[in-house]
Amino acid sequence: MAIAILKVIFWVSLALAFYAYAGYPIVLWLCSRMYGRDQTAPALGDQHLPSLSFVIAAHNEAAVIAERVRNLVATDYPANRLEMIVASDGSDDGTVEIVQGFTNPNLRVLDYRSRRGKAAVLNDAIRQARGDVIVFSDANTFTDPQAARRLARWFHDPSIGVACGRLILTDPATGRNVDSLYWRYETTLKRLENRLGALLGANGAIYALRRSLFRDIGNDVAVDDFVIPLLTHLRTRCRLVYDAGAVAFEESPAEFGAEFKRRSRIGAGGFQSLAILAPLLHPRHGWIAFAFWSHKVLRWTCPFWLVGALLSSLLLIGESRFFTAAALGQLALYAAAVAGYFVPGTGRGARALRLTSMFAGMNVALLVGFWLWASRRQQGAWQRTAR
Repeated sequence: MAIAILKVIFWVSLALAFYAYAGYPIVLWLCSRMYGRDQTAPALGDQHLPSLSFVIAAHNEAAVIAERVRNLVATDYPANRLEMIVASDGSDDGTVEIVQGFTNPNLRVLDYRSRRGKAAVLNDAIRQARGDVIVFSDANTFTDPQAARRLARWFHDPSIGVACGRLILTDPATGRNVDSLYWRYETTLKRLENRLGALLGANGAIYALRRSLFRDIGNDVAVDDFVIPLLTHLRTRCRLVYDAGAVAFEESPAEFGAEFKRRSRIGAGGFQSLAILAPLLHPRHGWIAFAFWSHKVLRWTCPFWLVGALLSSLLLIGESRFFTAAALGQLALYAAAVAGYFVPGTGRGARALRLTSMFAGMNVALLVGFWLWASRRQQGAWQRTAR
């Protein structure tokens, strides 16, 4: 009986882990081909564009904030319809003073002296924004001058509540596009989900929201760019769209430790968001429910399926050659993941090892995130990540 249970655990765990990363993209591609449709935004003249407010929450961003403000000022958008807000979350490194040094009449700085966290700052800043459309971005992000215009066009359609742009990762030294295989994979999923009307959240670096639809979120919400769009859809049934031409740029992660901490925080925020967005898991929400279960819930719980597959196969060693090979194969893959952090070079072998390292590290970070959430150690305030 125990052997049979272990075999069930192994096969169920393996199937769910495989589906989360490989099966779902295949099914999604087929569904998008059969049932999806491409969407295009209308070309609007300046007189038809909505008023727009960029909102950037910043904590101790003195190293980049001047360059970021110059990037905002270069936005190609009618000046009489553009507002730029930098909302400081208890910055004490000169961030506020740097922004105040700019004389652009469309630029405002909101100096919140107490450190409360990004969600609390966004709640307050959006209440003070004047634009019909809010564009969310980050202090360490640089937007293409046309990005705001491209996002704003979508809101000519009253059924659209959120428009998400595309983030491109760049090399800190050269500025060249260094989107990893995994990042390209995630971008492809976003494109396919968009065709089905099943876009899940947005990327905090570049997305827009119809301001009239915004409602305050909890001050402890960690993944605001996931919760705000989907909570807005849940309340209003508005549409979410993805525009790959609305581009923003960020530097790729500088070091493993900072990126691991960021992923752990996002993992904790993902588990936290389930309590808020659970109604979207009901089948009545159609493609969004399908994508939510497949792309998010199974992905967030994948570490448990990987652990289940490994432990059950280890306990089944000797039961058959297959399970012995399965256990040894998994151990070899995790050994390769560890090796990937130390092997230098850019050859195919080194890149393959680093891919296993990325996969393993991401799932360990999700485990840490689950522990942070379960132990209620996750905080709304964030620490700046060098990206």
